[in-house]
Amino acid sequence: MVRAWKIILPAAMFAVSGCSFSGSGESGDESGGLFGDVGESGIFGIGGAPETYRDARMTPPMEIPPELDSYTIDALYVIPESPAIAGLPFDDDIPLPKPIETRRREGVIIQTLGDRRWIVIDATPAQVWPLVRDFWSELDLELDLADPGLGTMETVWLEAGNAPETRQKYRVAIEPGLHSASSEITVRHLRNLRTQPIPLTAEWPEVSDDLDMERQILDAISQYLADRNDIYQASTASLLAGTIKGARKANIVENAGGDPYLRLRIDYDRAWVQVRQALNNAEIEIVDSNRDNAVFNVRFAGIVSEQSEPGFVRRLFGGSNDARELVFRDFTVRLERRGDSIDVTSEPPAELDEELDEANRLNRELLQVIIENLV
Repeated sequence: MVRAWKIILPAAMFAVSGCSFSGSGESGDESGGLFGDVGESGIFGIGGAPETYRDARMTPPMEIPPELDSYTIDALYVIPESPAIAGLPFDDDIPLPKPIETRRREGVIIQTLGDRRWIVIDATPAQVWPLVRDFWSELDLELDLADPGLGTMETVWLEAGNAPETRQKYRVAIEPGLHSASSEITVRHLRNLRTQPIPLTAEWPEVSDDLDMERQILDAISQYLADRNDIYQASTASLLAGTIKGARKANIVENAGGDPYLRLRIDYDRAWVQVRQALNNAEIEIVDSNRDNAVFNVRFAGIVSEQSEPGFVRRLFGGSNDARELVFRDFTVRLERRGDSIDVTSEPPAELDEELDEANRLNRELLQVIIENLV
């Protein structure tokens, strides 16, 4: 039987009750723990005699009878694609490792593009999933669907006091973000007349039925996540949500000929805006651009490192006026549609036709600058 819950929106979004959500059993029940009792031999038998794990033998994979569900023994962690790494030799001293994605924004932010809005959070989907689930639990709202493998949650049909003629339903999707250890959260709103029977299945539209109600929920989730101080604790991560499909949405890969390109698993409108924003963030001069032709013409001099202060400081040079030791060249950054993805390529100037190694190095560095400055 399909039910509709009566609540008061949007006031209910901020009237947080003292309840907490537990997927299984009471929160104080520690019987057995995740791995059961830990005996003298330690977890999985490791920690006893030194030879215990060495004597372990391969066993056949577990076979699940066809009438039973095998979902819970799927791989708990997804191995992302390996990015292309330029194996360039060092002329002098070997530098310290560079910071990873140092120009990314940290915390919880809301990004907009036209009528579209989404949350970007500096945490993995496995860390975000239980917190979003807790958001609904603290509002005392029941979920009709919660699939951590797909990263989707759907509320039951809600009857709000300030919407006497309609009932509402919300769908939240959690996906990997552009960078590793980041996530994106989107909200979809669906409306149905109370005079009609409650639908057995939800037909989700491409755009929310009510963008304002979508915004209210998205803002409430964003504020809830920003107020949580345990978001990065391993104990709050969901193992099942670690199976959320898909690697990060931005990766540098190579084609069959070994030439690098940046693959963005986003639509063209968003890719165009974010590549332009990345170039601006890196202070790379955009000479001109043509959105219809999907082309940016930029001036780029490569990546230069300096030892100006204690520690190894890495600077990105784009269109700066300080060209004492820099040679700025004209590059073409091109966006090409490839199915559901956008491929971003860099084309060096004709003057580097005879300097293939230099052209390849600058191409890789330009793409690296773009991916590191995506936000």
